[in-house]
Amino acid sequence: MTVHLVGAGPGDPGLLTCRGAELLAQADVVVHDRLASSRLLDLAPRHAVRIDVGKAPGHVAMDQQQINATLVEHGLAGRCVVRLKGGDPFVFGRGGEEAEAAYAAGIPVEVVPGISAANGAAAAAQIALTHRDASSIVSFVAGQCKGLSEQDWSGLTGKGRTLVIYMGLKTAPQIADKLMADGLAPDMPVAVIENAARPQMRVLRGVLAALPEIVSRERVTTPALIVIGEVVARPRQSGDLTTPDQELAALAVEAMQ
Repeated sequence: MTVHLVGAGPGDPGLLTCRGAELLAQADVVVHDRLASSRLLDLAPRHAVRIDVGKAPGHVAMDQQQINATLVEHGLAGRCVVRLKGGDPFVFGRGGEEAEAAYAAGIPVEVVPGISAANGAAAAAQIALTHRDASSIVSFVAGQCKGLSEQDWSGLTGKGRTLVIYMGLKTAPQIADKLMADGLAPDMPVAVIENAARPQMRVLRGVLAALPEIVSRERVTTPALIVIGEVVARPRQSGDLTTPDQELAALAVEAMQ
């Protein structure tokens, strides 16, 4: 009787940990989000019950309380429960809430870390979140949360710092305005990484003032991550899937007019 919170990584099934694969092979129940690929789910035994609790824009299969109750129900029934979560369970994954629900019911919990969306997406895009010539500090924030406009992000961006924004597509205009109002330069480099570590991954690079236009014009969809900082402009391998820099520069000029 254990609930295992397993990080599936950013998208590529090959980035699942060995321990995560072992637990999937033993699972009686797999409670998974929409980022879990069919290849990962195939690692579970045929008899294992697969429960999709994925959240998508405008649609929620289960709310968090229902997910917690599902984990507790199957855990108390003595089943081996694997909660398979994209990225890392404890980085904007609500793994802490799910662990607390299991603790309260007297169910043991094992947490198997995964490659976080931030680390996986940045690596797939060949962006070093830290670089001794550009950044020694990295901050992670949620771009879609209550009281976004009132949150104090001062000090999280600027010289020598990298900001990684989860769930920031819908609020890209507010994010750009907020950061520029706090004094961040409109031409600070940004990257939007869509479907990281997947065959359809796109990396869209530009500047902060153009962020809303990049998201809108390129019709970026979730899952996507936003990286802001000088590390985005570091030399990179040619041939990545980016919008041409001259087009993004034009967008920035339009945005600042």
